[in-house]
Amino acid sequence: METTLLNDDFSLENLLDNWQTLTHAQREEVFAMLGRIDQEELFINLSSDYQAEIFEQIPHGEKRSWIRLLAPDDIADLIQNLGEETQAEALRYLDYATLVEVKALLAYAEDEAGGLMNSRFARLRPEMTVEEAIRYLRAQSKSQIETIYYAYVLDRTQMLLGVISLRELFLAKAGSTVQENMNTDLVTVLQDEDQESISKTFSNHNFLAIPVVDENNVMKGIITVDDVVEVIEEEATEDIHKIGGMEALGEPYLDISLPSMIKKRAGWLMALFVGEMFTATAMSHYEHDIAKAVVLALFIPLVISSGGNSGSQATTLIIRAMALGEVRLKDWWRVFSRELVSGLSLGVILGLIGLLRILLWPGKETLYGEHYMLVALSVSFSLVGIVLWGTLAGSMLPFFLRRIGLDPATSSAPFVATLVDVTGLVIYFTVASLFLKGILL
Repeated sequence: METTLLNDDFSLENLLDNWQTLTHAQREEVFAMLGRIDQEELFINLSSDYQAEIFEQIPHGEKRSWIRLLAPDDIADLIQNLGEETQAEALRYLDYATLVEVKALLAYAEDEAGGLMNSRFARLRPEMTVEEAIRYLRAQSKSQIETIYYAYVLDRTQMLLGVISLRELFLAKAGSTVQENMNTDLVTVLQDEDQESISKTFSNHNFLAIPVVDENNVMKGIITVDDVVEVIEEEATEDIHKIGGMEALGEPYLDISLPSMIKKRAGWLMALFVGEMFTATAMSHYEHDIAKAVVLALFIPLVISSGGNSGSQATTLIIRAMALGEVRLKDWWRVFSRELVSGLSLGVILGLIGLLRILLWPGKETLYGEHYMLVALSVSFSLVGIVLWGTLAGSMLPFFLRRIGLDPATSSAPFVATLVDVTGLVIYFTVASLFLKGILL
């Protein structure tokens, strides 16, 4: 067994922290060593993909008792991670009421509010007195409801009228009705709302749960903050993979098969490699200039990498700002203005460093020739232009992709660097020709 389970510590907290670091065989071995109570506690707290892994290895005669440990929304998540044959088998183990709820949840896309919600929640009628509401909630808490912290006030058509917390009920004036004490300033999400939008709603409000409604404000269920934690992690992981210049793995690193991982990484690498071929094409275009002034070739990696780095910085900042909702499409001009100043300032800083690097280098006359000052100016001004261009390209590309309906995260740092590499060569040799035309060129 790996050292991640230090000193054979099989506490629930340690197992949950280290479960994904174990191989499939090791997870199977550890699970078998636990007592039934510990097994159930672990099973309930694992993510749906690991629950599915355990469920598939459980003997058929015991599957019914295991799947019934879960709430309907968790059962739906589990089933979505099972193979087709096992899905049909799992559904047969459910009682009729739960089966109806689970099938309704499975009708929604996995990444929509309907696919994340739980249809079991605390309900109240507006005409109930506070005392009746408390007694009714006490009775409801004996069934499998997701949370008792909030109770949702519905009319006879199941339309959402308001929400009231348990604390507010206890503090309410005796004899008053639920309607008199409920909060009607509601924050809701639509049943077909995307999980990324839902996570932003949770981030903007300090709620433990948010109701899910349809277009007529009929309540369908609730999404709790623990449902969204996993969603946020998935979204962040997917974006990080894309920013790194690859397709999202969709599985933990140690669980994904080697062929699948190679396939997901190879596509982007091939695309970037083809992009870099244009760099070679640009180099060949300036081959005569390089032959005349070989000294210019010494600084190609320096100026090109600076443009790629500045572009990568900018695109990473903007992608993250978009993910957090800090900037929207309409903010492109404000971003452009800020990055114009930033890019120019950063270019001047690097340009001065490049200038001093040549002018203060020992033996500069021998190394760079008698026209070292013009070479230094060429490098310096090129850095200003390339860093400015890289910054603007990196910051505007996510806006362009969002505008045409693509994920801004696809404007990965390697992609921006490749783009700036090609155009940076053109800037470099154009600037060099302005200073060295008729002298070295």
